[in-house]
Amino acid sequence: MSLSFANLSQWALPPWLQTDERTVETFDRSYIILAFSMYIIGLIMVASSSMPIAERLFDNPFHFIVRHMIYIILSLGVAAFTLQIPMHRWHEYSSKLLLIAVILLVVVLVIGRNVNGATRWISVGPITVQAAEPAKLFFFCYLSAYLVRRRNEVMENIKGFAKPLMVFGLLSGLLLMQPDLGTIIVMFVTTFGLLFLAGAKLWQFIAISGVGITLLTMLAYFSPYRWARVTGFLDPWKDPFGSGYQLTQSLMAYGRGETFGQGLGNSVQKLEYLPEAHTDFVMAVLAEEFGFIGISVILLLSMTLVFKALLLGRKAVNQEKYFEGFFAYAIGIWFCFQAAVNIGASAGVVPTKGLTMPLISYGGSSMIIMTLAVVILIRIDHEIRLQSIQATSRTTGDHKDSNKKPRKVHQTKIIESEND
Repeated sequence: MSLSFANLSQWALPPWLQTDERTVETFDRSYIILAFSMYIIGLIMVASSSMPIAERLFDNPFHFIVRHMIYIILSLGVAAFTLQIPMHRWHEYSSKLLLIAVILLVVVLVIGRNVNGATRWISVGPITVQAAEPAKLFFFCYLSAYLVRRRNEVMENIKGFAKPLMVFGLLSGLLLMQPDLGTIIVMFVTTFGLLFLAGAKLWQFIAISGVGITLLTMLAYFSPYRWARVTGFLDPWKDPFGSGYQLTQSLMAYGRGETFGQGLGNSVQKLEYLPEAHTDFVMAVLAEEFGFIGISVILLLSMTLVFKALLLGRKAVNQEKYFEGFFAYAIGIWFCFQAAVNIGASAGVVPTKGLTMPLISYGGSSMIIMTLAVVILIRIDHEIRLQSIQATSRTTGDHKDSNKKPRKVHQTKIIESEND
C-alpha cells in the first residue's frame, strides 16, 4: 500500500511534468491521515469492546481483534489495486457494477447465512460478505453515471427524475427480503440528496420525498419488530429489560463517560451488558471510556472527511467533470448520514438501526467498501490536480515558445475521462 501511495505522484505523469513533483502535490494526503486515524481508533475500540464476548464465545479474547486487523489489511490491499483504476473506467462499467449489485442481493437470498432472523451474509470460505455493502457503492456509481447522461432530463421533467427511483425500488425490494431497512434508508437519503444537487426541481424533490417517507413509515408501522424499535426509542425506560434494553444500556455508557471518560479498558457496559458492543454500538463504549472528548474527536474526523468529499464534488462539477463530482457528492452524503445514524442510534437520538460506524466498527464488508470510497475520493482528487498541472505546464510551455523563433508546435493531448 505504501508503494502505491508513494508512486501516485509519478503515476500517469509524463516525463516533462515529473520534475515538478517537489513543488506540486498530485493528491491530497489528508485523506490518508483521516482514514488511518479512524483505522487506529477503530482497532483500539474493537479490541477494548470485544474481549469479554470473544472470551466467552471462542475462549480467545483476541478473536475479533485478529479478524479486524485482517480486514484492515485486506482493505489496504484492495485499495492499492483500486487506486490504479481511472475514474472513466468506473463511469464506463457503472451499469455492469449495478448488475453485480443486483446479482449479489439475489444470491444472498438463495444461499445467504441467517443471523438473528436476517439473511444478509454470503459465506465464501473463511470470508463473509455482506451483500448490501457493495450494493450501496455500485448503486451510487450507477446513479452518478446516469446523472451525467440524463442531467437535462432530470432537471426538466418528472420522467428523468423517476427513472433512477425505479432502480432504487428494485434494490429496495431485494433488501426488504433480507430484511435490511437501514441500508434502504441510507440509499434513499443519498439518492435524493444527489438528485437535488444535480438540479432536480424542488417540487419534484418534495413530492417524491414525501411519498418515500410515507412508505418507510408504513414499513415500520406494519412490521412488529420495527415498530417495537421505534416505540422503544421514544421511551426506552418504559421497558428497560425488553424492547428498550439495548438503548438503555447504551445511554448508561454515555452517562458514565461524562466529559473525559472512565479510561481505556474501564467500560462496564461492554461486559456483556450492552449487546453488539463491538459492532453497531462501539461508539457507546468509546463514549464511556473517552467521554464527550472522545466522541467529539470522532465527529471532527468524520465531519472533516465529509466536508472534503463535498468540496471535492463541487470542485469536480465546476471543472465539468460531472461523473466524478456526483460520485464524490454521493460518497460524502452516504458517509455523513451513516455516521450520523450510527452515533445517533447509540445516543438515543434516532431509532436503532443495524448500521456500522464507517472505518471504526467491526465488520469486514463495511471496512473494505468504506475504504474503497475513500480511495475513490483520492483518485478523483488526483485526476483533478493532474489536469490542472497539465494545463498550467502547457500554458507555461506555450509562453516560453512565444519568445523563440516561430516553429512547429507539438501540442500534448490531454486524455479526458470518457462520458457514456
